[in-house]
Order: sequence, then C-alpha cells, then structure tokens
Amino acid sequence: MSNENLGAFSRATAGTVTRRALVSGAVGLGALAALAACTGTGGTPATASKTLTFGSGSSDDVPKRAYAAVVDAFMKKSGDKVTTNTVAHNDFQNNINTYLQGSPDDVFTWFAGYRMRFYAAKDLVAPIDDVWKKIGGGFSAGLQQASTGDDGKKYFVPNYNYPWGFFYRKSVWQTKGYEVPTKFDDLVALAKKMQADGLTPIAFADKDGWPAMGTFDYINMRTNGYKFHMDLTAHKESWDQKKVKDVFDNWKQLLPYQSPDALGLTWQEGAQALGAGKAGMYLLGSFVTQQFTDPAVLADIDFFPFPEIAVEGTDSVEAPIDGLMLTKKGGDNQAARDFLAFMGSPAGQEAYFSVDTSNLMTVKGADTSKYSDFNKKLAGVIADAKHISQFFDRDALPAMANNVMIPALQGFLKDGTIDTANLEAQAKALYAAQ
Repeated sequence: MSNENLGAFSRATAGTVTRRALVSGAVGLGALAALAACTGTGGTPATASKTLTFGSGSSDDVPKRAYAAVVDAFMKKSGDKVTTNTVAHNDFQNNINTYLQGSPDDVFTWFAGYRMRFYAAKDLVAPIDDVWKKIGGGFSAGLQQASTGDDGKKYFVPNYNYPWGFFYRKSVWQTKGYEVPTKFDDLVALAKKMQADGLTPIAFADKDGWPAMGTFDYINMRTNGYKFHMDLTAHKESWDQKKVKDVFDNWKQLLPYQSPDALGLTWQEGAQALGAGKAGMYLLGSFVTQQFTDPAVLADIDFFPFPEIAVEGTDSVEAPIDGLMLTKKGGDNQAARDFLAFMGSPAGQEAYFSVDTSNLMTVKGADTSKYSDFNKKLAGVIADAKHISQFFDRDALPAMANNVMIPALQGFLKDGTIDTANLEAQAKALYAAQ
C-alpha cells in the first residue's frame, strides 16, 4: 500500500512506487536493516527444503492478517516453517533495492507489470518458470503476461487484483436523490450539487503522493485512450503536447470539488470521510473498503466506473495486480518455490480472501461462492474491460513516477498549474538514462 520517493534517477532502482502510499525522502532504512538482520547475512537458507522467510510490506491490519492466514494454511499443508517479517509498507517499498541487494527474505510481496520487470531486468530476483509449470493453467493469458519479464521468464505469482473507481454510500445518495453519472459533464454537475448540499463532493487524499496518479490515469485514458496513456508512460509520446494539456484542463473542472486539504490527508482519512457520510464519493481502489469495519457501513458501499469523457467510453479499467516474488537468495530454496505455488493455487487465494474480501482472487477454480454482490460487481468491471492498466507508478519508469509526477501533481492540486514542457524535459533525461 505504499510508494517511494527517490532523489535522482541514479537512485531510481533504490525504490519503487506502488499504489497506496508515498513518502518524501529516503526513510525507513533502519526498519529495512532490522528486517535484513532477521533473515541473516549469509544469503543461503539454513534449511533449504523445510524452512523459508517471507518479507511482507503488507503492514495494514487487514492484509497483514490475510497473509498470516495464507502462511498458516501453507504450513499446515506442507509441514514447512515460514517466518514472516513484516515492515511498514512505506519503508519496505522505499528501500526495496537495498533490501534485494542485501540479505533479503526468500519470498516477498510485490507487484505485477513494470515494477516486476524492472527488478527482474536488474537480476535482483529469481525466475520461477518451474512454479508456473504447476500453476500456469489457473491463470488467464493476461495474468500470465503480467507475470512475465522482458526475457520471457516468469517472475511473479498473482494473488489478487482490484479495480479503481468511484465508491459511495448508497444511503447518502438515495437520501439526496443522486444518480450515477455516465458522462464527465454529469460527474461535474453531480459534484456541484453535492457541494451545494454541504458535502465534500470528492474525497481526495494525496499526502502520500500516489492517489493523484490514479486520477491522472483515468482522465488520460478517458480523454486520449488506453494506447496513448500506455505510450505516454513508456515515453513513446511527448508530455509537452495538447493531449496532455487536455487531461489537466479536464481535471481542473474537478479541483473545486475535491477535498481542499487533500495534500494533508492520507487515503485512510479520505475513506473515513466517505464512511462518515461527509464526502459524496471517493476515487480509489477497492481496497478502500478495508477501512469500513462497521458491517452496516460496508454493506452501504457501492461503486461506479470513471465516467466517459471523449474516447473509448469506459472500456479501460485501472486494476493493479499484487502478489509474490522470489529473491535471488530464495531461488535456492525449494520450500520458497512451494510457497509461491501455494499462493497460485485456489487454496492459497481462498485463505487470503477469507480475511481480505476487498480484493479479488485471480486464479481459476477458486471458490467464489462467498463473493458478495459487491465483489461480483467489481469482478464484472474487470472482466468486461477491453483494456487494463496497472497504475501510473507501475506502468512508468520508477524515477518518472517518483521524482517527476509526484511533485508535479501535488503542485497541480495546490494551484492548478502544470508545466508540461518541464515534464517532457525530465522524461527525456530519465528514459534516456535507463
């Protein structure tokens, strides 16, 4: 649930951004050092066949307990011993490169797409093609592709994914007579009405830096299409052009209706405003529902996709994929490979979902009988999508996401201005240096 902020591209491999938290500056080195100390310094597992260590950045209460359920189920099934080392998600992800090059655990939590390929290309993780020979039949072609490095080898086992969209309380909307907007103009009109009704129309929390990137992704895909968005994140398109300016012009229409103190709020605080009925809607991933511990509030939450703007309707969906990877050290440990295979099985994902119902299982054959109507709706949005993006901080170069987009978007949120020429100049330098 977190992201990192690096000082320069030469340090870009010292961290990576994810979807749900970002801190300014290099922090948490002590925490990572403590984690490395837990796993020893020799780089060779003490008992390669029956023990393994698991490094987790899933430190929030719900995912932490969910991974504990997976570990318990695996140990019961295999007889192997798993030692879990959980580190605050910001610290874990801010210092991932230091961690992987030091004395890491055997298995660690990570993310599909560019973030996986980046560290695979740096030869900091181990390929797991043998694991995929066991589990490959359980995953769609898209999930298999998202787990494959640039060299064609598999490096990642998907656990769950989740769509981003607008979440809201049904009871609030029913009381006020609000209707789900299908067009961007309808969204703006709805926000204006909510503001007149005394609500914060759009809960917006960008203290950690990463949430604003999700809004950028959607407005860009809705304004210019999925292909342009992906080409822009890969710097196959220039940032200094009308199409990019159009994205920010569209976004400006929403700025008056977003939380005025967004730069001082965490995503959890944004969720609390929604849960308390003080905000009309919230654009985030479905993990937002982890914050609704009152069953009555949780049952009152609904969801709608980001409305249509110009092209492709709502065909594109932001739906990041989280899962597990194997460190170079863990590559020598059969028990670690077995743990990854378990995560890629129905039993492993069912164990996780038994605790964290905010995310969706990815493996075929998993028992979805306990999916709520809400889960089914989220799953349907992903299943019906023609294009799926990961999230800007997973689709773009780490340094571009960290060093450029975070401050640029936070500046835009503060005063409504953006320097696309500067974005392009920095992108040119960063992508040329990779």
